[in-house]
Amino acid sequence: MNNYEVIRRPLVTEKGVAKKDDERTLCFEVAPAANKTQVKSAVEKLFKVKVEEVRTATFEGKMRRRGRFAGYRSDWKKAYVRLKKGEKVPDFAEI
Repeated sequence: MNNYEVIRRPLVTEKGVAKKDDERTLCFEVAPAANKTQVKSAVEKLFKVKVEEVRTATFEGKMRRRGRFAGYRSDWKKAYVRLKKGEKVPDFAEI
């Protein structure tokens, strides 16, 4: 997997923006097969910052219905990436 396959997109939510401002923590949707080491190296290379810690959470897809048609959303994985002290936080989460 290359860096762009590991990190799918930044999650710009109210909680994610608050963590970015208060705790120097970035929030990303990542590939379900990616591990913490791959996420750390991808963030360091793409954003040119030093990473202190990576935490991941896996979410199961929910069943959704549209009338009589039912299906499941895909499983997905979220990563919280904390930057080292003194690192500049990227501004991708500007709204």
